[in-house]
Amino acid sequence: MISTDHTRYALRPGVTCLTVPGGVVLLNPPHDEKLTGLTPAQSRALKALNRDPATVAGMASESDSVARLLDRLAGSGWLEITVRDSDRDLYTVRPFTTPPARPAGPLPGARAVLSKFTVIHRDSDGLVLEHPGSWCDLRIHDPRLLALAVGAEPAELGLPEHLSSRLAADLSRGGFTADPVFEDSEFTTRGWSAPDLWFHRRSTLGSRTVTWDNFGPTEWAKGEFPRLPAHRPAYPGAPIALPAPDVAVLRTTDPSLTAVLEDRRSCRSFDDTRPLALAQLAELLYRSARTRSVESTPDGDELPSRPYPSGGSVHELELYPVARNVAGLPSGMYHYDSFEHVLRPVASLDSPAVQRLLRAASATLAHASEPQLLLVISARAGRVMWSYESVAYANVLKHVGVLMQTLYLTATAMNLGAVAQGFSDTAAFTAATGVDELAECTVGSMILGTPAADR
Repeated sequence: MISTDHTRYALRPGVTCLTVPGGVVLLNPPHDEKLTGLTPAQSRALKALNRDPATVAGMASESDSVARLLDRLAGSGWLEITVRDSDRDLYTVRPFTTPPARPAGPLPGARAVLSKFTVIHRDSDGLVLEHPGSWCDLRIHDPRLLALAVGAEPAELGLPEHLSSRLAADLSRGGFTADPVFEDSEFTTRGWSAPDLWFHRRSTLGSRTVTWDNFGPTEWAKGEFPRLPAHRPAYPGAPIALPAPDVAVLRTTDPSLTAVLEDRRSCRSFDDTRPLALAQLAELLYRSARTRSVESTPDGDELPSRPYPSGGSVHELELYPVARNVAGLPSGMYHYDSFEHVLRPVASLDSPAVQRLLRAASATLAHASEPQLLLVISARAGRVMWSYESVAYANVLKHVGVLMQTLYLTATAMNLGAVAQGFSDTAAFTAATGVDELAECTVGSMILGTPAADR
């Protein structure tokens, strides 16, 4: 409906209005609110909103009582509000939780710049302005509002003054604008980077996500995309067979769990005159990361079992040993086939990409020395993303953590030195392997070898 009214109302997505004896109930599990004592005009207005978005003028002749009701419901987060300039939609404020109370006076920071945490992006419904700490999204319908991203003030967008002021107020109340001096001077806001805060909020339950809709193991890709097989396609080089340790013997000869936990240390100094041996590498990989078995489900999924846990038993992680000084193993970058317990050549040690991986590892070691062995951890992200929404990458990083601890403890039990890296060169990994980063990317790395005597 075309109207000169500047505001159009709609039930926010997920809200249902149910007529019950004595009134109506607004329902959006797990929240609900019963409304009683409604006037006939207010009841008609709610029924109209249950069908389509509408302006106050389009819903009832008793506009004052309807407007008061809608203002109260909007203040409780039940309604989304579209602000218009004549017959042109400008933006929509779409709440996903209860808004904060409106301040009594002018909004502080109403003319401030966009917060460093605010982003403008496209989703399935169009362009949207989001902030990880907000109670709402601001959906953009008029492209003039995109100028906000490059620092334009609302008053500079060519809008009537009352609409420009309203936009400034909505941006401030939604937390999309902020005083940059405040954001840079407070430790709690300066310490968080925009990607870190976004990742935290988007991968956890909270005000935005209160149900399991589009969150967690939804198997959203079922029927649309094929599952990725558990066994990664093999690299073409001839495999190098690895010996397998006798686990039954290790059960009786290994140090106790308490001893391993207490003795574990990060080692940054290694003895290059006593390099790690191929048999030790084989034992480490077998004990930490081999595929012990694979369960096939009735719907065709493959669920491997390995020594470390994995959410949903997807086991998306792969290991790439980069051997610079390993006795009995030609130098180079390999892929560990955990199903067959073999190494497959990937790239030569002197390739520029592999050298970049080693240089990044040297920053972790004493005297910037080169590692005897760099163990690169990658993730075949699709194994996780086929099933999980919102939390897929968060789960990958949790899996990296448990694999690193398993490697640490195994190395300690074997009297090997190990140190995890807090970063890795994703571009170098992509160049060395030739794989699409969105299909498989590096997510961690560890350095292993024979520890120096004085470490």
